[in-house]
Amino acid sequence: MQLKHFLTINLLLFSATFLIAQDDSGIITGNVSFVTSKTVYVKFKDTDPIQIGDTLHITEGAMLKPCLLVTQKSSTSCVCTALSGCEFKKDDLVVFKQVNSPNLNKEEEISEEEELSKPEGEKPEPKVKPLYEGRLRGRLSAASYSSLPADGNNKHRTMYRLSFNGDHINNSKFSVESYLNYRQNFIPDAELTGQQTKFFRVYNLAVKYDIDSTLSLTVGRKINNKASSLGAIDGIQGEKFFGKNYAGIIAGFRPDIFDYGFNFDLLEYGAYLGRKTTNKRFYSQTTLGLLEQRNKGQIDRRYAYFQHSSTIGRKLNFFGSFELDLYKKVLEVTSVEPRLTNFYVSGRYRITRRIDFTVSYDSRKRIVFYETLKTEVEQLLDDDIARQGIRARINVKPIKYVNTGVSYSRRFQIDNQNKSDNINGYVSLSKIPVINGSFSVNFNMNRSRYLESQILSFRHSRSMLNNKLSTDLYFRMVNYKYLNSELKFGQQYYGANFTYRITNKLSFSILGEMNAKSSVNDFRVNTKIIKRFDNKR
Repeated sequence: MQLKHFLTINLLLFSATFLIAQDDSGIITGNVSFVTSKTVYVKFKDTDPIQIGDTLHITEGAMLKPCLLVTQKSSTSCVCTALSGCEFKKDDLVVFKQVNSPNLNKEEEISEEEELSKPEGEKPEPKVKPLYEGRLRGRLSAASYSSLPADGNNKHRTMYRLSFNGDHINNSKFSVESYLNYRQNFIPDAELTGQQTKFFRVYNLAVKYDIDSTLSLTVGRKINNKASSLGAIDGIQGEKFFGKNYAGIIAGFRPDIFDYGFNFDLLEYGAYLGRKTTNKRFYSQTTLGLLEQRNKGQIDRRYAYFQHSSTIGRKLNFFGSFELDLYKKVLEVTSVEPRLTNFYVSGRYRITRRIDFTVSYDSRKRIVFYETLKTEVEQLLDDDIARQGIRARINVKPIKYVNTGVSYSRRFQIDNQNKSDNINGYVSLSKIPVINGSFSVNFNMNRSRYLESQILSFRHSRSMLNNKLSTDLYFRMVNYKYLNSELKFGQQYYGANFTYRITNKLSFSILGEMNAKSSVNDFRVNTKIIKRFDNKR
């Protein structure tokens, strides 16, 4: 064994000595700078010893393999043709071994100042673009909301939001996205009864790594766009494309249903399959998956989900999704009884350039988590009624600068509870003659089992000071009527909002509103400062 090690070490030393000796006797190294279908360009510090017709080598272990034939050269570069069986990519190491032999007939060298001539029909060397282009975008805002009623019971609230998207940071395979929210309520001491006044929420915080152009891995809290009804997932999400088809896996935890924090007890895992098609006239994406959610190791919910979106001919947009529960547990007895808990479908059709029509339908049932809501399961299943809704809207642009539309929506369920009808209409003028700016009128009427309301609002918007200052002035009348009594009341709102663009990416806004009702006036004041950033703009 010792003899074997001794011979191996001596062989390595001999090989290294041989290579060093070659450097001392005419070894020149360079690197591949550009590769085309016909030629290979090699960069050297000096090409003086290299002649037209010489052979260049690549290294294979301690051996040199002939792979390139020099056809043209300058003082620092060689144009070569590849020999059979050799492949190259940018930055590959290339070796020239000088041989002491009679000089070959030299052909005229290209001067250092001239470019190497490209074979006829070949394009000049293109500018190399990175595989991934990075982009950093974000939005940071701080806002205050103050309610100043006539009785002096003032309430204040502050809100801070941060959203950030770092796509392929520094042109790398890593991307980061986040959406954070912090809210604090300022309540009079007399009303404090131990309730929480500070709330920090992480809605999105994830790192994505693109292993290659077809395979990616995401770690952190993220909503999967291919199955948005699942909500946020704390954990790992992997996705692989196979041409137009794709498959994904999910493994992690659900956010806590009470405070939206991380909850190690709420394990969830699943997988999905899908297909994505994109061309000039058609776009489609369809996903079908299965997810199981647990609570402290016990099955909380198991269901299949489906989501589809498509655009046909730039005129028809369609979206649909459903969730089908596949697990039931009552009095410790488990079964598989399919239960449709969520169904939504919508379509938008652009009839002409001036008219478009939208219609949607949804049906939702209470989601039952058999462990989290263990004490309420029987009551929830007894009240297993679908809350349904339909909505239709049409928008029309009869003439230039004028837009109008009307919509109708209805909520209903079998037992006639929670039903309502809502009608909304608007007319807007986007450019007012002479004074400029825009003007809009909106009307809304809603009727439920116990209340009827009518709202009429007017709004004028315009920009001033070279578009640095944007203003909104509005007036709104509201009338309420309780259907089970003769009680009626009305309110009038007068408001103004001003937004000043300090820079292209920094703005400050303030809103003031007076609510006039009966013989008292209530006020509210909101302020907000927004900072945007984008390294591509």
